[in-house]
Amino acid sequence: MSATPLASVLFVCVHNAGRSQMAAGFLSHLAGDRIEVRSAGSIPGERVNPAAVEAMREVGVDIAGRQPKLLTTEAVQASDYVITMGCGDTCPVFPGKKYLDWAVEDPAGQGVESVRPIRDEIKARVENLISEIDAQQEA
Repeated sequence: MSATPLASVLFVCVHNAGRSQMAAGFLSHLAGDRIEVRSAGSIPGERVNPAAVEAMREVGVDIAGRQPKLLTTEAVQASDYVITMGCGDTCPVFPGKKYLDWAVEDPAGQGVESVRPIRDEIKARVENLISEIDAQQEA
């Protein structure tokens, strides 16, 4: 196994407290060190959404120790894939990056029961992303 990651992925949402944290948690959990993972927000929150932490804990992924981070130009430049989830036009755009916009419901202010289907949708999207990255390596 190569020590160099196959790709680097940046997940971006407004507060970096729910969707992008769950996506980053799943990608790290499912791909290990094969793919470099980052997440950030255009207006980072104070902490990761407790309902997102609990929903992820239910499926064996721990995001409790994570802290929302500010989106930087450097993070975008250092990533092969930039996946936005509701950050709109605040995300910087650079040539040569693959941009994907995932229209995923915002879990802010919702209980864990409402966050579970959001979590499951994000997991399915992350699994598809891993398949896409793996297929590009084989091409």
